[in-house]
Order: sequence, then C-alpha cells, then structure tokens
Amino acid sequence: MHVGLIGGIGPAATEYYYRALVRLYAKAGKRLELTIANADARELVQNLEAGESTAQAAIFAGYIDRLKAGGCAAVALTSIGAHFCIKDLARISSLPLINGLTALEEYLSTRGIERVGVLGTRAVMDSGLYGLPNVEVISIPEDELRAAHAHYIAMAVSGRATQEQRDFFEKAARQLIDVHGAKAVVLGGTDLYLAFDKPDYPYRLVDCAQVHAEAIARVGLE
Repeated sequence: MHVGLIGGIGPAATEYYYRALVRLYAKAGKRLELTIANADARELVQNLEAGESTAQAAIFAGYIDRLKAGGCAAVALTSIGAHFCIKDLARISSLPLINGLTALEEYLSTRGIERVGVLGTRAVMDSGLYGLPNVEVISIPEDELRAAHAHYIAMAVSGRATQEQRDFFEKAARQLIDVHGAKAVVLGGTDLYLAFDKPDYPYRLVDCAQVHAEAIARVGLE
C-alpha cells in the first residue's frame, strides 16, 4: 500500500517517522511506498494553542487531498499533538486515517498497562491524551504545565533539545512514576525523543511515535 504522511510538524518528528518506517519495511523485506506532504509547524502550533480544531482539520484535509491525488491509499499525522483535531479530520478526510491514539490504546491494552503518566503539549496533558479510553492518565502538576508546553513547542520547532529541556522532562517523568504512581510514562509528543535520547531509563517509557509508526507499517504491509 502507498502510505501518505503529513509531515513538517515538526521536522524532527517527520524524520523520526520516516526512519522508523524505513527500518520496519527493511525488516519485513518489503519496499516502502511513501509520500510526505510538508505542513507548517507554526500554523499547527497557533491552531493548537487557540483550540482551533475545525480550522486545523480543514488544513490537513487539503494536504490529504493532494496525497490521494498522488496515489496514497491511507494517511497518518506525524505528530501526536496534531491529533487534537483527529475527530474533526476523520469526518472530512478523503483517505482513511491511521490514528495514533487508537494505536496507543491497543498497545497499552495488550500489555495490561492501565495507569500512565503523560508528557507532551499542554493540550495532550490537559486532555489526558485526548480522552484515551480504558486508561487512567496522570499529568504533571498544574504549575508545571506551562513550562512543559513551552519546552515541548521549542523542541518541535527547532528540531533539537537543550540540556535544560532534557533535565526538565526527565525530572517530570521521574515524578510521574515515584510520586504519582504511574506504571509507565507515555511520550505523548513525537519530538520528546529529542529529550529522551539515552539508551536506558530506570522507568518504563512508551514512545507514542514508535507505536504509531509500527501501526502505520502494519497497515501499509497488508
């Protein structure tokens, strides 16, 4: 299947998905058919922070129409934060969506993980992973949400993480486990891989982007 991605939101996240899909297809011994439409990260951030779900869905729908014209049979967003408009987008998309939230729910369910902490944009944290069903989602304290959001957006736009950002998110993850009793920390923003770049951590991390990429590959390889 020819798969379409809406990328550019941000650039590091797009690269992450691309590399993951290349590895997964190579492992399967199959040829990857892929087209990426480049969206505007700053436009997404503006609509995300303003809660303009309908407007952002309409923008994504335009990219999806182009991907369909280019031969794609299904499409995915290369950003968990961008899933804030996934319900509105599903109603108007001209292609089937490979939903990252659905993939995450299935991943957690099959592993019996029922209580998780989440890091990501403020929208992801405030909404409990956009109301992910059947999972108790814990966020960081209210007074830390603004700083977490600002650090995340800065990483997404720049495509890199500073040591300050790494330290902030690692401390937040540790508190979610040790203080709030989370059984795993969900990296609810694709660009968080920039901050969590060590080979191992003393707590369980669930990388939404990797889970989503694996779901995209399963659909594409059918």
